Amino acid sequence: MSIKVAIVPVTAYQQNCSLLKCEETGRGALFDPGGDRERILAAVEQLGVELEKIILTHAHMDHCALAGELREELGLPIEGPGRGDDFWLEKLPEWCQMAGFPRAEAFEPDRWLEDGDRVTVGAQALEVLHCPGHTPGHMVLFHRGERLAWVGDVLFQGSIGRTDFPRGNHDELIASIRNKLFPLGDDVTFIPGHGPTSTLGHERQSNPFVADPRYG
Repeated sequence: MSIKVAIVPVTAYQQNCSLLKCEETGRGALFDPGGDRERILAAVEQLGVELEKIILTHAHMDHCALAGELREELGLPIEGPGRGDDFWLEKLPEWCQMAGFPRAEAFEPDRWLEDGDRVTVGAQALEVLHCPGHTPGHMVLFHRGERLAWVGDVLFQGSIGRTDFPRGNHDELIASIRNKLFPLGDDVTFIPGHGPTSTLGHERQSNPFVADPRYG
């Protein structure tokens, strides 16, 4: 494999923060750091990765609350999510306070992502897919060579993302899964924002929310 990946569940929400290491360069990226700074930095050291950026799939607090702090501490740029999530980032301190979550300051990413963009990590390239529904600016990152996708809270093993948050949209979420994710291929493994990994093929056949009726 050209990459190594480590998943680090963080915060009381057990959010899947993850690390991507490019084996060719030793450089890497941190996905969705929601909290638990010490646990994340210990995983970085264990993987032996030189971080070059932070990548956010979307702007819910359990996925991004630590990002601004780590940017300042480690000098890393933040890429993502899409600009549609700007209202979540602007009100991050309020969301954290309402949920009893550790306080985080509002911030803006160094790069807003758009559908069709590419994000580089060392010598690796990730394709960006805009997959709204859970949040309006939700992005999925896809490593085509390794058949691996970071899908945030769009899709889970046996379930799908919630759409009852501000500006969530159930129809958009279903369309994102069926029209953006499933066409990537049944063999694609995905890392969800919570819970175990799965494959798109398994979910297409068995997920009660989005299964292909031909498998019923």
